[in-house]
Amino acid sequence: MSRVIWIVLDSVGMGEAPDAADFDDIGCNTIGHIMEQFPDLDIPNLRSIGYGNIEGMVGVKPVDKPIGSYGRLTELSAGKDTTIGHWEMVGIHTPKRFPTYPDGFPSEIIDEFIIRTGVPGVLYNGVASGTTIINELGEEMKASKKPIVYTSADSVFQIACDESVYSPKELYSMCRIAREILIGDHNVARVIARPYIWDGEKYVRTSNRRDFSRMPEEPNLLTMIRDAGQSVYAIGKIEDIFAGSGITEAVHTKDNEDGMDKTIEALDIVKNGLIFTNLVEFDSTWGHRRDVEGYASGLERFDKRLGELMTKIGTVDGKYSEDTIIITADHGCDPTFKGTDHTREYIPFLIYGNMIEPGRNLRTGATFADSGETVRELLRVPGKLPIGESRYIDVYKASVANNH
Repeated sequence: MSRVIWIVLDSVGMGEAPDAADFDDIGCNTIGHIMEQFPDLDIPNLRSIGYGNIEGMVGVKPVDKPIGSYGRLTELSAGKDTTIGHWEMVGIHTPKRFPTYPDGFPSEIIDEFIIRTGVPGVLYNGVASGTTIINELGEEMKASKKPIVYTSADSVFQIACDESVYSPKELYSMCRIAREILIGDHNVARVIARPYIWDGEKYVRTSNRRDFSRMPEEPNLLTMIRDAGQSVYAIGKIEDIFAGSGITEAVHTKDNEDGMDKTIEALDIVKNGLIFTNLVEFDSTWGHRRDVEGYASGLERFDKRLGELMTKIGTVDGKYSEDTIIITADHGCDPTFKGTDHTREYIPFLIYGNMIEPGRNLRTGATFADSGETVRELLRVPGKLPIGESRYIDVYKASVANNH
């Protein structure tokens, strides 16, 4: 039996990519700048795998004998958002950027949305910080029953509603209608439901967020794993990012702690295949909100849970299992950088498990899909991804395999 536990630290990039200038991101470095402010950050488990040994890593101290293999990956696709990053991991190259709307959505989109949803209108329709706009317009939204529609530098159509006005189920219905409208030249990466409530002092977003993504190309790694008869167990917003493509079972999460709880619980559920987890708080809670202290604290908490996960792999129902943990990211979101946008960065590529050779320096890969192609080979799924180079031959411990 073989399992891969693939954890995406959403937005935890590690330094400007070679083409960062094309994205106005010269000087960004998510983990490097966090380490500047918190040089004693306590992340022993990440470091033990080789996090600080990665080529180009800034601020994280290397260890003498990493117990895992380590490297970094470069993004090939034209973007720096969640959808494009995750899609590239599973072998989907996106050479053209998804549409964005710095001046808001055109009237024909908004008018059709109003007609088809039956809402009395919409509020705002422009670029905004979600936490700011719900407090600026929360009272008006409640009185008028008009959803707040806004976007960002990413390719997103976001709908924010007070849960006392529209239930999450009603908001999701609006999002599905918006997803049907946004096609052709307006085929945005994601329609996002942003429900919120009044907490007694201010309006705050709830954990009932849902993403409604454009459909990914098929076949991709996830559909290939599924078609090979193995599990694709999606945790967090993975199901939403891929619009369910290739997913055999999914659970949503409220925060990173819940995400790690469900990842560890999945070890008792998934006997063979992929456990695919996205930890979104690094991006949504700390990166976009420029909360360096929160980001640093979140990394320390993740590291503790990673240590727990590392002790639990290797067996299924008391029998030996080839288990591999892969840790990576999907883009950067440097909380010390200008603005509140994602940043075009290298991402880490850490591999640890009972079948992985320790101390292998994987250097710099040309695409995020190197991780997906490695997953494919670790799970012995036939075929090959359209892009990506497997590092299986570099990291697989054949001497151990021969004994089991």
